[in-house]
Amino acid sequence: MEALQTYWWFVISLLGGLLVFLLFVQGGQTMIWSESDINRKSLLVNALGRKWELTFTTLVTFGGAFFASFPLYYSTSFGGAYWLWMLILVSFILQAVSYEFRSKPGNIFGTATYDAFLWINGCLGCVLLGVAVAMQFFGADFEVSRGSILNGTSPVISTWNPSHGFDVIFAIPNLTLGFAVYFLARTMGTLFFMESIKATDSSAFFKRARYRVLVNGTLFVLLFLAFLFALFTTPGYSRMEDGLVVSVPYKYFFNFIDLWWIGAIFLIGVLMVIYGISGSALNSRFRHGFWWTGTGVVLAVTCLFCISGYHNTAFLPSTTHPGSSLFLHNASSSYFTLKVMAWVTALLPIVVGYIAYVWHKMTSPAITTDELNREDHIY
Repeated sequence: MEALQTYWWFVISLLGGLLVFLLFVQGGQTMIWSESDINRKSLLVNALGRKWELTFTTLVTFGGAFFASFPLYYSTSFGGAYWLWMLILVSFILQAVSYEFRSKPGNIFGTATYDAFLWINGCLGCVLLGVAVAMQFFGADFEVSRGSILNGTSPVISTWNPSHGFDVIFAIPNLTLGFAVYFLARTMGTLFFMESIKATDSSAFFKRARYRVLVNGTLFVLLFLAFLFALFTTPGYSRMEDGLVVSVPYKYFFNFIDLWWIGAIFLIGVLMVIYGISGSALNSRFRHGFWWTGTGVVLAVTCLFCISGYHNTAFLPSTTHPGSSLFLHNASSSYFTLKVMAWVTALLPIVVGYIAYVWHKMTSPAITTDELNREDHIY
């Protein structure tokens, strides 16, 4: 049972890493309004339009995997902090509607309205997803009472404070990670444009892009360092052999030390991110920063998720009722469910291979204005 719980937490962690990587779509959407040239704006939107469904699908898969493998987290977080998750959901609905109707003839709201929706999704979606991830480290105000399921009048297992997620959104440590994810997404979005768009004024386009990478990448690094400082100095909850939940100073820092292989991969990921950002910003001939940074993001975020649950660590701490904190052992599905789903994940290599193939076909060669003029369907 423990091996299956460990395996499924790794699957969840990997999906989380892939989701943060794919937020380059949201980051790119925040750049659209800064473009005054209609043709270039159309290039940006259509480059992102070919990828936006991957982010949306990964988000749904991430939530579905959490629901199937750790249902108590799903019911506690998604059901309790519903203002946080509803705002995330609304922002992604706005994105889907925008790509569907933005360029359709006769749309009653106009292109500018849908561009505003894309900007809202890019800002709100990134920040709030970062807040949701930070909540796994810094905790929230909730209580879990399993006996309540037998209460016919109110069968609610998890109860939250009256704000139902608003207090989590405005907590400074959570916002630190939220804005770090936002500026990372903007950096990744710019790197994606440099990789996938062939602009007519390529020298001016890349000069602007390199400047954006420098500014947004620097802000991301500063905010991420602030988040790491808060993370490494905050206590975490650990479950002892007798079942007692205790607060452990510098818990997440020592998780990286004790699980040194995760710490090593995390460091490699961070260095890859920095290399991709600095190379793209400072070297005019460097064109592969997107893949260096993207790979580093997947590695680093996966490791962050891992240390939030491994080593007897509460992956959703309760700040007011420590005994209600969620661990791998008390929040997972049954042995049968985890085992059956583990067999299903054997199909993942096929799915990943198909995604890689489709990605290559839709991205190579770089998108151009002439190509859009020949397309029957544009975003």
